[in-house]
Amino acid sequence: MGLFKRNPFGHILFLKKWLIRIMGAMTHRRYRGFNELKIEGSEIFKNLPDHGVLFVSNHQTYFADVVAMFHVFNASLSGRTDSIKNVGYLWQPKLNLYYVAAKETMQAGLLARILAYAGAITVERTWREKGKEINRQVKMSDITNISRALEDGWVITFPQGTTKPFKPIRKGTAHIIRQYKPIVIPIVIDGFRRSFDKKGVVIKKKGILQSMVIKPPLDVDYENDSIDDIVEKLEYAIEQHPSFLKVIPQEELEAEEELNKKRQWEY
Repeated sequence: MGLFKRNPFGHILFLKKWLIRIMGAMTHRRYRGFNELKIEGSEIFKNLPDHGVLFVSNHQTYFADVVAMFHVFNASLSGRTDSIKNVGYLWQPKLNLYYVAAKETMQAGLLARILAYAGAITVERTWREKGKEINRQVKMSDITNISRALEDGWVITFPQGTTKPFKPIRKGTAHIIRQYKPIVIPIVIDGFRRSFDKKGVVIKKKGILQSMVIKPPLDVDYENDSIDDIVEKLEYAIEQHPSFLKVIPQEELEAEEELNKKRQWEY
């Protein structure tokens, strides 16, 4: 790899590699030390093509979720199934791995900007900005950037666009699936909102068992499924359909709602 070789977004790959190595080493104990991460289904990564894969997941913190995924993806690709033991798997990380994030969030401070260089595809939210409800058109350049990332590698997205549980799936994700026809891999995470603060930077509580379940590819009929059909499939796949509310303890939902009332803005 040339010293100044760049990806389609102009990021220097040599710099990105060292950034992932350093940040990975700094965060490893958050998932294997202070807290533990239980992983299921990571063997699927080794059988996926090198590009054209879209990972869809529920969302619990701004940064801790996607950092954990970088660990799990790279560990699996280096031969560690359902384990992130020995951080050496980050010596040769997958560099064509991207994640979709709100531009507002990824410009909020030095840490966010550093993490953005590791693979963020920043998009402008169409429904919320600076804590206020808005209504604006999707920028075609945002869709184009996601398409470019899919052509180059793997993309992680959080289709609810918020860390609040059981919020509606944004239809933009369904449009991207139908138009670009990626392999869609659902991921269900849990425990992150109990372990970390909302940003996923400060460890809020130690000894929490976090979990990440990687499911088989979503069965999508790209030609005949409607947008609503795909949205519903996503809701069930990442366990955010309203029917899953029945299995969540009421006291946990009430505690989460109380926290939400204290928050002045959301991802």
